[in-house]
Amino acid sequence: MTPPILAVRNLRKSYSVSVGAFAAASHHATAVENVSFDLERGETLGIVGESGCGKTTLARMLMRLIEPDSGEIDYRGENFLAAKGSNLRTLRRGIQMVFQDPAGSLDPRMPVAAIVGEPLAIHEPQLSRTEARARIIETLAAVGMEADALTRYPHEFSGGQKQRVGIARALILRPEIVIGDEPVSALDVSVGAQILELLAKLQRDLNLTYILISHSLPVVAQLATRVAVMRKGSFVEIGPATEVLTNPIDPYAKSLLAAVPEIPA
Repeated sequence: MTPPILAVRNLRKSYSVSVGAFAAASHHATAVENVSFDLERGETLGIVGESGCGKTTLARMLMRLIEPDSGEIDYRGENFLAAKGSNLRTLRRGIQMVFQDPAGSLDPRMPVAAIVGEPLAIHEPQLSRTEARARIIETLAAVGMEADALTRYPHEFSGGQKQRVGIARALILRPEIVIGDEPVSALDVSVGAQILELLAKLQRDLNLTYILISHSLPVVAQLATRVAVMRKGSFVEIGPATEVLTNPIDPYAKSLLAAVPEIPA
């Protein structure tokens, strides 16, 4: 069997929380507890759960934006948590993220060319200006943006267009894994649907592997091949999307499914 592209074992993360504004004492709040899963090439793992359940903390650990207290992450068969220096940079470029807030994740002082091209300046500084510009234009075209966007600034775009720029930034390094952290929750329903359709197309065209994080079961249902239900920092159920979304076993997963409103025929 082909080994998984990403293998996660027993990830745990807690934070120190003060008990009062003037108190020296504090306690530890667990954000992620004993999370394990394998991610197969080409699949979409949907991680669903209510706000505050630890989804974003998990995503940031998978990116190594924050470090876990304990656990293991193997990427391409290598120990991702032990990687340093040039090896870490090489591995990091293969896992990119699309953030929740398309406006807040883009620097308002930078034009689109600089925003999308910034990862190239860090990871591929040997590219000439002409080569980098060609890659930026190609990537923008892949997300449905014209070349005239290069010199424009984030405030000149709609929310959906800003998210397309964020997706282009995530794709510019040609990653294998893209983590979408609530990528459509800040958008109108119709615009969010367009972004989900774009993500599906990009997955087919570029052979991407996705981790899609959301509090919305309908959003996850559109793309996920497997679904993990997260509650209070832990996975309470994980399995094929068709099973988890139609016949969940865990009581909390059942309550999430029951809370989805039905549209009368």
